[in-house]
Amino acid sequence: MLVHSKGARRAVWAVFFVLFLPIFALPLLVVVAASFATSWSGALPSGPTTAHYQDIARGDSLEALVTSLVTAVAASLLALTAGTWAALAARRLRPRARRVLDGLFVLPVAVPSVVVGLSLLVAFSQPPLLLNGTPQIAVVAHTVLVTAFAYQSVTAALARLDPAYEQSAASLGARPAYVLWRVELPLLLPSLTAAGGLCFALSMGELSATMMIYPPDWTPLPVRIFATTDRGALFAGAALAVALLAATLLVLLAVSRIRTKAAYR
Repeated sequence: MLVHSKGARRAVWAVFFVLFLPIFALPLLVVVAASFATSWSGALPSGPTTAHYQDIARGDSLEALVTSLVTAVAASLLALTAGTWAALAARRLRPRARRVLDGLFVLPVAVPSVVVGLSLLVAFSQPPLLLNGTPQIAVVAHTVLVTAFAYQSVTAALARLDPAYEQSAASLGARPAYVLWRVELPLLLPSLTAAGGLCFALSMGELSATMMIYPPDWTPLPVRIFATTDRGALFAGAALAVALLAATLLVLLAVSRIRTKAAYR
């Protein structure tokens, strides 16, 4: 910690908790408490129940959670592949061309996601790429929205990568493909796993673009949460939100373990 005196450290921790609890922790605790309640008319929720979670386990909400997981995993893998390939290729470009490529990848993040959803809906509503009404269009939309983060993460990791590794392998007669697979990608593995986890988390919570394009038989959990709370079922919606949060955290914990092992290689 940059603060060395004991009193100053206590003050920093006090400010942290004063800001963290009401802004970050308290809203999450309220959602968790509401997910176990049937009513909330006083300071605390009343009517404790687990019925909302039982409904998730045996209803359409479980299918929506699986839909979100499949969409997020597919979009993360595609985004990580495209972002890594583009970042590796951008190293060979001239500065002006590299800036153009950076702008193209950042563009979907710079505009509202609902605009991205509408543009994909229009673009893929006619042959030969007719994806409107299929699960693939949801995966494409999520991939477009999260690829920028994968590209930026890998680009930053490549900037920190010592070129001596590549030069040493090349001087020993290794081909460029061998250097890529056996030298560069293993060194980039911690950054790749971190980028994949970020893409997954962003995809799991994506709503605006998804509302524009999702087919009726492919409803992700954020859309179901919105529909449930819009009908006034706030406590059931809170349980769905907790399920979404728990599933995302479990996957991120698994990714963090992979990243930790990769960092020690």
